[in-house]
Amino acid sequence: MGITARGAGLLVAAVVLLGAGFRFAYPELTLLGVAAGGAVGYALLVALWRPRLEVRRHADPDRVSRGEPARMVLTVRNTGRLRAANLLAEDRCGDRSVPVPVLRLRPGRDVAVAYDVPTDRRGVVRVGPLRVTRRDPLGLVALARAYPGTVPVWVHPRVHPLTAVPTGAGRSLDGRVDGVPHGSITFDSLREYVVGDELRRVHWRTSARVGELMVRENVDTSLPRVVVLLDNRAAAHRDPQSFESACEAAASVVVAALRADLPVVLLLVAPERPTGGDGPAPAGPPRRRRWVPARRAAVPPAGAVEDAAGPLDRLAAVRLGGGDAVEALRVATGRLRRERLGDTLVFLTGPDGRGDLGHVGALRGAYPSLLVGVFGAADPTPAAASGMVVVDAADGAAFAAEWDGVRRW
Repeated sequence: MGITARGAGLLVAAVVLLGAGFRFAYPELTLLGVAAGGAVGYALLVALWRPRLEVRRHADPDRVSRGEPARMVLTVRNTGRLRAANLLAEDRCGDRSVPVPVLRLRPGRDVAVAYDVPTDRRGVVRVGPLRVTRRDPLGLVALARAYPGTVPVWVHPRVHPLTAVPTGAGRSLDGRVDGVPHGSITFDSLREYVVGDELRRVHWRTSARVGELMVRENVDTSLPRVVVLLDNRAAAHRDPQSFESACEAAASVVVAALRADLPVVLLLVAPERPTGGDGPAPAGPPRRRRWVPARRAAVPPAGAVEDAAGPLDRLAAVRLGGGDAVEALRVATGRLRRERLGDTLVFLTGPDGRGDLGHVGALRGAYPSLLVGVFGAADPTPAAASGMVVVDAADGAAFAAEWDGVRRW
């Protein structure tokens, strides 16, 4: 709560008038002082009244690629029954404020405001909370309150179309990639029966025990598995633009793999920061994520995303991390060597990360197909290890253009 300059002046005048009236026995001055003090008291009572507002937000859409339009629809409803809300309000959208017209909002009525969400930069745009300022009719007191509740809008990196996904070494015995929709004979899990499933895949013993039909879910172990390792160390990217280009390349590879119905996993060299936070990244290695075959999830179209824990959302929230750059890369490559998460490894880094390519080249035995993308380098990158393909690209679009020439490595 704050008293405006007008209110402060009137309060000082009330004290002076009351003092002068009592000191010199002037009832007229005393009456004016009482009136001025009463006006300030009335203003305090009016400002302290808290209107009953209901705030709703809807993002359309809530996930977009960088540069695509996104709108936020804010609806403010006066749920009170007696008084109209005479307010000044503004909504927070990222780093800017958006005025919300709620003057003379009658009981039971609502007002809707639609405005564009800035999507010119990759990231998570937090919209909210709504800040409401209550003023008295004389403008003596102003009281600001925040109505909690925020809605995130995920701005993903731009996705550039890739002609194909590298198949690596994971092939069937007859020399082709097996893309059977229902998988191979390798058992993975059980799930409930749905209309259209083949009865020969029903697991009758489990069905008898649980009381409903259960179907075997198989996976195809011959499908190539793609691992995307994004170098998010600040020491590897002198220019932040090279990191944005690496994020675009990572998003392009992930989406191309999902469209091809191939398992894909995204890893970061430096530990992730909490979503939307500005503090330092937490210490320790990246969290382990269980393999989820891509065919179990819907394949997104261009610009679309998976659920909130999907790789495109991680790419929207990822930031450059500090700390020991060499140790972070050692931990990441150690995990890749130990767990062998796939057979095709795509490492994306900046010009200052070329001195650490030897650590990545040492993974050649665990990952038969290994490609390195270097973004923003002024001169060509020399080969750091045999069998490792290095692509120099100015940005994500240039990387996608070079992809067709190297996708059969």
